[in-house]
Amino acid sequence: MSDFLDVSHDGDVAIVTIDNPPVNALSFHVREPLMQALTALRDNSDVAAIVIACAGRTFVAGADITEFGKPMQQPELRAIVATLETIAKPTVAAIHGTALGGGLELALGCHFRVADAQAKLGLPEVKLGLLPGGGGTVRLPRLVGAAQALRMIVSGTPIGAEEAHAAGLVDAVFEGDLTTHAVNFARELARKGGPFTPVRDRDEQLGETDLAAFDAEVADLARKARGLEAPIACAQAVRNALTLPFDEALAAERALFVTLVGGDQSRAQRHLFFAEREAAKLPGKDIVKRRIARVGVIGAGTMGGGIAMAFANGGFSVTLLETSDEALQRGLGTIDKNYAVSVTRGSLTEEARRQRLAQFKGSTDYADLADCDLIVEAAFEDMAVKKEIFGKLDAVAKPGAILATNTSYLDINEIAASTSRPQDVLGLHFFSPANVMKLLEIVRAEKTAPDALATSLDLARRIGKVAVVVGVCHGFVGNRMLAARGSESEALLLEGATPSQIDKAFTDFGWPMGPFQMGDLAGLDIGWRNRKARGQTAVIADTLCEQGRFGQKTGRGFYLYENGGRTPVPDPEVEALIREKAAEKGIAPRAIGAEEIIERTLYPLVNEGARILEEGIATRASDIDIVWVNGYGFPIGKGGPMFWAGLEGAARIIERLEHWHQRTGKDVFKPAPLLKTMAETGSWGASTTA
Repeated sequence: MSDFLDVSHDGDVAIVTIDNPPVNALSFHVREPLMQALTALRDNSDVAAIVIACAGRTFVAGADITEFGKPMQQPELRAIVATLETIAKPTVAAIHGTALGGGLELALGCHFRVADAQAKLGLPEVKLGLLPGGGGTVRLPRLVGAAQALRMIVSGTPIGAEEAHAAGLVDAVFEGDLTTHAVNFARELARKGGPFTPVRDRDEQLGETDLAAFDAEVADLARKARGLEAPIACAQAVRNALTLPFDEALAAERALFVTLVGGDQSRAQRHLFFAEREAAKLPGKDIVKRRIARVGVIGAGTMGGGIAMAFANGGFSVTLLETSDEALQRGLGTIDKNYAVSVTRGSLTEEARRQRLAQFKGSTDYADLADCDLIVEAAFEDMAVKKEIFGKLDAVAKPGAILATNTSYLDINEIAASTSRPQDVLGLHFFSPANVMKLLEIVRAEKTAPDALATSLDLARRIGKVAVVVGVCHGFVGNRMLAARGSESEALLLEGATPSQIDKAFTDFGWPMGPFQMGDLAGLDIGWRNRKARGQTAVIADTLCEQGRFGQKTGRGFYLYENGGRTPVPDPEVEALIREKAAEKGIAPRAIGAEEIIERTLYPLVNEGARILEEGIATRASDIDIVWVNGYGFPIGKGGPMFWAGLEGAARIIERLEHWHQRTGKDVFKPAPLLKTMAETGSWGASTTA
């Protein structure tokens, strides 16, 4: 019928095949011929059954996200599903790959669903700040029950074909040629005869719901939503399926969808969706990537062990190097324990644990790195140490091996200069714990070869990381901006704020925790050691460390942690220390509100991001957003610091920065020229995807 949809016949069974690569999104150019085909087949007496299938690697994996926020061209998905439900002959969705979002909603319009054994099904709209807008919240509970539907929709996490079959979402699971199986399945249904009941008219599952238990689960989800609107709206829509007639629940779903799609949170989350894909691109599509089979990791401590696990989890063989056998065995033992915990939690099978451990080869000899295609150094943050290591690597690594440093701050150009192959050297800045945290800053040095960068981006994808390419400067993107965010932390304390008050301003904003609780979690001694190495001081934090208060691991930091727990309790001794230090400096305490805290922490964060863009350390404003959302906990509902600056208003940020610059004289408050351009034009220029 069109370039994107084909109708064929196997006897009396019609096969409607969607072909809209790469993911068969339900764009207008698919919806229009699909509606025409379904209407014609409905009225064709020679057709006994209809199968909806897809070409390529997947079933429909969602709506066309580029159409969101624009006037919808008819027919829209809801009309297509409604048409499906008018067809008296059996309709069967043949699902392979993924049926996500609008794809699953299309399948829910069919009488039956069959799937390939490897298929996954889900409604992930919540991750874009939305809810399913094509009837998913009203139809899914009618097949799997309200509680299962609630969990699927609010989490956005797809389930496998077998689980979907057990839940009642899928009617049969097949191995082999799915379309052939689907046609035979449909033909047998037609032979047996109807009536065939649309999903909308199946109420058996709804009647079994314990509404009080359902509401308790919703309340628990609301507590975990941390200010995000979409999970709450999803839960309300599923509840409507229980309490309202079908058409009223469908209308309520649509009203909630329209509210969300026009809101700032969904705009922010859609911005991040596109930003993540943009960050994964490099100029020059024809770059040939290097082959990576074995990875070497130098250092088996917390960071090195986590990096080694990340690569092993991605299927790579890993050589783990340490300076002594004792340190090596300690590191391998920690890795073993980490995998054992995963088995206990049910996230890893015992067989998978054994397979992962079999991928490791321990060594104390640099010569054992000679067969590695990528070597990641994760040693102590000291330039002399790192240059010594890279000198050794230069002697043993094979030609073309990528040599990476996990440094958080140091000059990678200087490290690269200690080798005869600077084109092979770059930074791979993992975030701790490296086997868990998603962000990976790939640091491009002056002489890093394009194919080394392209290979590293591909590797990041293969080990499940969200990667952003950044340039060389102290702290790169994330830690450089973190320093700007924290530059006023002690001043705020000395002037009258408490650690818990500052942390509350952050959590009210949407952060998972505030800076002082985060410092206690990470260990205050880490920052103390870094400050001493750079000749810097922090009056309150340094004093706490001198007293042996390193945070959670010692039971005392900015907060107390009682009985080995993780719950921070405000400590009167710390507040007394703050007042004592303030008095020594002649600072009279005053009331400090949440608005001032945000102005003196997050506005400098944005300002430093603008400077980073000016210097070309980051390519796009959206790259900075990806770094901060995935590595530092910036609220996803605000889209990252640079996107949020647009919501907050760059003119207001500049006005307040200038106010605090005049009051303090600190450079961190001096507005960056690009921030002023943003205020004038409403755009970060070529550097933004928004």
